[in-house]
Amino acid sequence: MPELPEVEVTRRALALLVEGRAVRRALVREARLRWPVPRALARHLAGQVVERLERRGKYLLWRFAEGTLISHLGMSGAWRVYRQAPRPGAHDHVDLVFDACTLRLTDPRRFGALLWHPRTRGEVARHRLLAGLGCEPFDPRFDGRLLHARTRGLRAPVKQVLLAGKIVVGVGNIYASESLFRAGIDPRAAAGSLGPRRCERLAQAVRAVLSEAISAGGSTLRDFVGAEGSAGEFTLAAAVYGRAGSPCRACGAPIRRLVQSARATYFCPRCQRR
Repeated sequence: MPELPEVEVTRRALALLVEGRAVRRALVREARLRWPVPRALARHLAGQVVERLERRGKYLLWRFAEGTLISHLGMSGAWRVYRQAPRPGAHDHVDLVFDACTLRLTDPRRFGALLWHPRTRGEVARHRLLAGLGCEPFDPRFDGRLLHARTRGLRAPVKQVLLAGKIVVGVGNIYASESLFRAGIDPRAAAGSLGPRRCERLAQAVRAVLSEAISAGGSTLRDFVGAEGSAGEFTLAAAVYGRAGSPCRACGAPIRRLVQSARATYFCPRCQRR
C-alpha cells in the first residue's frame, strides 16, 4: 500500500507539472472505485487551475478555486504522467488532461478514491476522511511530548498505535518496523508503557525514517512506482523489514518476524526491548 513517503514522492513530481495550470478536461472511464467517482467531476474540473497540490496523511489534495479534489491511491493505485497518453488499459480509470501532459489514475484493485469537496462545504480538513487524522510527522508539534501525552493509558502494542494514524499519520507498516528498530523499542510493547525519553527517541526515528524514505523515492513492494515510472529504493537499505533470519546489522542477532493484526512485523530481539 502506498504510504506517506510514496504519496509525498508522487505529490512532488506532480506539483512541478500541474500547479498553476488548468485542467482542460477530465475523463472518467470507471467510476467504481472505493467510493463512486462523482458523476459531475468532469464538469467541476474543466477549465479550473490547480492552485496547489498538497498532501494530508496519505491523501493528495488538489486545490482549485471552487473546491478540492481528494485523491487516495488505495492498495495499488498510481498517478502516471504521459506527454502523449497511450490507449488506456483495463485498469486506467481516470485521466486529467492538461496542455502539456495527461495524468492517468491507474488502480488495478480499485481501492483508491477520487472525491470532490466543493468550497461551499467549508474547509476540506473537515471532510469525513480527513477530520480524524493525527499530526503530520514533519509538523513541529509532533515530538516526544505529544507522543507521550497521547499514549497514556494505551495498552495496545506501540506498532499498532503508530499504524492507526490517530496520533501521527503516514507511519505505514515498513516505516513503523524501521522506526521502532532505530528507537530500540520492541514492537509488542504497550504504547502506554513508554516513558518520555523513549517517546522522544521514537518521534525522532519516525521523522528520520520517513525523510530518508522520501529521499529514496519510497518503497517498491509489488505495485508502487513514482509518477514518472521510477521505483522506490528505501527497502534496499532497510535495517529489519523483510530480513527475517538475517543478522542484525547492529548486533548480529537474527532478525525475527511476527504477525500483528495480520501485518508482518520485523525486529531485532536483542536491540529492541519492551
